[in-house]
Amino acid sequence: MQKRNPWKVLFQIFFAVYILFVIKVIIFKYPLEQLRAIADTWQRSVILEGLGTANFTPFKTIKMYIKYSYKLNSVENLAGNILVFVPFGFLLPLVSDECRKFSVVMVNAFAFVVGIEMFQLFSAFGAFDVDDILLNCLGAAMGYGCCRLAYFWRKKQEAFPAKEDGYDMGRTIIGRRTVEEMDD
Repeated sequence: MQKRNPWKVLFQIFFAVYILFVIKVIIFKYPLEQLRAIADTWQRSVILEGLGTANFTPFKTIKMYIKYSYKLNSVENLAGNILVFVPFGFLLPLVSDECRKFSVVMVNAFAFVVGIEMFQLFSAFGAFDVDDILLNCLGAAMGYGCCRLAYFWRKKQEAFPAKEDGYDMGRTIIGRRTVEEMDD
């Protein structure tokens, strides 16, 4: 039996908590009483009303937020839609070896976001907006980029260990000789 990496287990737990947090913040953002009232109104007409208020036009909401940025809470909505998915793109490659490729992370982010938006469309617990899908996926892409940068930074640190008290803790190789051999 293979021993589990404690860091990976910690990241998996953190990722699960993060997913629950996203579901709570995006889908179940209203108080329980208000959610019950919404659920009590579920009828075909309410679902069709959701279709009528949904935004299926890419960049429509984004353009509106930019145009009326002085009146609306545009920055909060745009930045919030991006930032809420940065952890998704950062954590998914850390919790699953199968999800280390950019394309795999993006397919998973897209599926999760579309699932949330479809639930909002048919439940009236929110409003479907294709721009939310775009912004959330942008956030996941940014998170993946941060994960890759952290990976390369870590590899660079391993290749070139930090000096402590003027003494190089690692063995730096120059040509065929190490620094210690050159000092002799």
